[in-house]
Amino acid sequence: MLAERAHPATDPARAPQGPAPARRSARRRAVRSGWVPYLLIAPSLVAIGALFAYPVFLVVRISFQRLGLGELIRRVTTYVGLDNYRQILSDPTFGAVVLRTVLFTAACVTATMVLGTAIGLLLVRLSRPVRLAAQASLVLAWAVPIITATVLWQWLFDQTYGVLNWVLSAVGLDFEGHDWFASGLSTFGVIATIIVWQAVPFVALTIQAGLLAIPVDYHEAARIDGAGPVRVFTAITAPLLRPILVVLTFLSTIWDFKVFAQVFAVRQGGPNGATITLPLYLYNTGIASSRFGLAAAGAVIMVAILAVAMVAYLRRMVRTELT
Repeated sequence: MLAERAHPATDPARAPQGPAPARRSARRRAVRSGWVPYLLIAPSLVAIGALFAYPVFLVVRISFQRLGLGELIRRVTTYVGLDNYRQILSDPTFGAVVLRTVLFTAACVTATMVLGTAIGLLLVRLSRPVRLAAQASLVLAWAVPIITATVLWQWLFDQTYGVLNWVLSAVGLDFEGHDWFASGLSTFGVIATIIVWQAVPFVALTIQAGLLAIPVDYHEAARIDGAGPVRVFTAITAPLLRPILVVLTFLSTIWDFKVFAQVFAVRQGGPNGATITLPLYLYNTGIASSRFGLAAAGAVIMVAILAVAMVAYLRRMVRTELT
């Protein structure tokens, strides 16, 4: 009778089903791990869509409309297709403004990167007290509000009461009563000085942080091999800082291409419109002239120009990193 009783371990009907539940549990975990990350980032995606995607959609939609004060008052929407784009692209002033903005951006970015990198290299070589004082000065310059800094620099360059004219005249140069805002080129120089002055601290402190991450042994080995300062920078420092330099150049280009406050606060695009950049041109077209559809078309073109430049730059950066 005991022999007829089947042992649970040998009875197929009562054999444990361990592998199948384990596989089902693994499948459930895989399913959960597949959609849980998307569920976690969903609030961020919704916020980005509400704060970024929807306004962009509105600007693109307005760029295909005739929208002025009359349409806003009557609440009438008139779609004109590509007429706004044709009108703004056929404006000879628009082409000159775009070229002026590109050149102005290139000058500001170049000056910012060169000065910021030089100051960053200098910071790591200073003694601790001097370095702390320099860092505090950079942070204070960076923290000054844009309009406040613009007003201060205009006072420095003032024709009658400017400190710069007084100092240059005191050292024997004929700058008494010199008007730094008489021409577009000199006015652009003042505006670029303000922009670079406030942009250099961020670049310098970031470069300093990158330099501190480079092992000292690399530089010591290069100096033992007889490399000079220039060779050490080009062969060791610059390649190791390349990712940081690329990001800083990328951000500086975006910031300087769309700068508005300094240009508007200095001379509102003067003298005689010689310092009107693309953001100020769009402001004059949309806000000042109430041609919002035309200004929206210009804004779309501006973003497209910046996007094309940035995509080309990023492709070159990726290609360089891969090689």
